[in-house]
Amino acid sequence: MLSAGGTGGTGRAGGSLLSIGECMVEMAPAEGGLFRMGYAGDSFNTAWYARRLLPANWQVGYATAVGDDAVSAAMLGFIEGEGVDTAAVRRLPGCTVGLYMISLDRGERSFAYWRGQSAARRLAEDPDWLDRVLAGRDLLFFTGITLAVLPPEGRAALAAALGRARAAGARVAFDTNLRPRLWEDEAAMKAGLALGAGVADIVLPSFDEEQGLFGDAAPRETVARYRDLGAGTVAVKNGQAPVTLWSAETGAAEVSPPAVAAVVDSTAAGDSFDAGLLAALLTGADLETAAMRAADLAARVIGRRGALAADLFA
Repeated sequence: MLSAGGTGGTGRAGGSLLSIGECMVEMAPAEGGLFRMGYAGDSFNTAWYARRLLPANWQVGYATAVGDDAVSAAMLGFIEGEGVDTAAVRRLPGCTVGLYMISLDRGERSFAYWRGQSAARRLAEDPDWLDRVLAGRDLLFFTGITLAVLPPEGRAALAAALGRARAAGARVAFDTNLRPRLWEDEAAMKAGLALGAGVADIVLPSFDEEQGLFGDAAPRETVARYRDLGAGTVAVKNGQAPVTLWSAETGAAEVSPPAVAAVVDSTAAGDSFDAGLLAALLTGADLETAAMRAADLAARVIGRRGALAADLFA
């Protein structure tokens, strides 16, 4: 069980979760062939859901880089308006933010991206800045996409900063979230995953992605890979099949997600799962309970359109 800052399940002292990555302009399908503009991205989605799940005395922040243009300013206004702290956001002159468009086919999504000028690609350029924004956090969260959008030297710099923060007492969670087109090649992707997992206490892979890259025959092989890389907790998501869990404290287990009548939009299924699991662990739940809560949230999220299912918290 993860206990952040000694708060356990009391929720009295609060704590700080910082998610690290890239938030983008999202163009999501709407009725009549139109698109609805919003702001999303895997690591931001997790921060957004975590903000709604954690007690008010927990700070949820987002670390990224944005430009100095109107779109960047609007994005920052949105993030702040959703209750996510932006003190760890850098403003880079002459840059802007990325954009992506979602296409849906029977609830399954695919993406087209425009991110060549995204300021988030320069997120890890300043090691001193990284050390400052990571310091004093109870939990740091990042993803394979966070690493993939960085140049190789940026990946190494971020991993080193996370390692320093971890040595100072922070816990680190890593969702492998594989997007092959973002990486230079397969070898770079495998190296990036090993780099990320090597500084993580909690690893949150998806079995279909891991199977495609590594040829895993079963989720237990995915668990073994990340356990051997040093993780103390692994939760392997597997669609509507059971979530495979392992922790150094309690060993292996499985949790079956609730049945889903119809998948409307699978966007943010994994992101919301991550938030549900981490928020539950941070407030004192055991791993199996946390996974059940996470799976329940993800099942409700995929019954709605878009990454951020605000109506679930109305």
